[in-house]
Amino acid sequence: FREQPIFSTRAHVFQIDPNTKKNWVPTSKHAVTVSYFYDSTRNVYRIISLDGSKAIINSTITPNMTFTKTSQKFGQWADSRANTVYGLGFSSEHHLSKFAEKFQEFKEAARLAKEKSQEKMELTSTPSQESAGGDIQSPLTPESINGTDDERATPEVTQNSEPRAEPTQNALPFTHRYRFHSH
Repeated sequence: FREQPIFSTRAHVFQIDPNTKKNWVPTSKHAVTVSYFYDSTRNVYRIISLDGSKAIINSTITPNMTFTKTSQKFGQWADSRANTVYGLGFSSEHHLSKFAEKFQEFKEAARLAKEKSQEKMELTSTPSQESAGGDIQSPLTPESINGTDDERATPEVTQNSEPRAEPTQNALPFTHRYRFHSH
């Protein structure tokens, strides 16, 4: 894997028993590193966990996946492509919450990436829209030359990256809880 992990945690990895679809089969003997990776060539997010050299999780996050907390320290998600359900046992509730938060964040990113690639396909299939779009972006009006337009455009850019700040707001209750405990 050439990509760098965007987020890593440690957990015990389980997979659902393919025969009963009820029991959990441990795929790692001890806690292993579970990481989120971004594959820039395919524009996908993946959850990967290696036990030694063996990949015990290699799951591509799709917009319709859900990560479910089944107890305070255990969570699971179903991977239809791998035709299995992965389970993760964490050492603390905090680690589980953090993992769930990242899952939500990258699932949202996967959804946006998917929408973008669909838009791209629509654009290429309808050339008329594409040329119209080109006309709108290119005119050199006096405003765009003297720079007032650029200044007006910058706040919009920051707004677009705003959703990234959301997970931290969701995390606030946890920080309160921690402060409360430390007294």
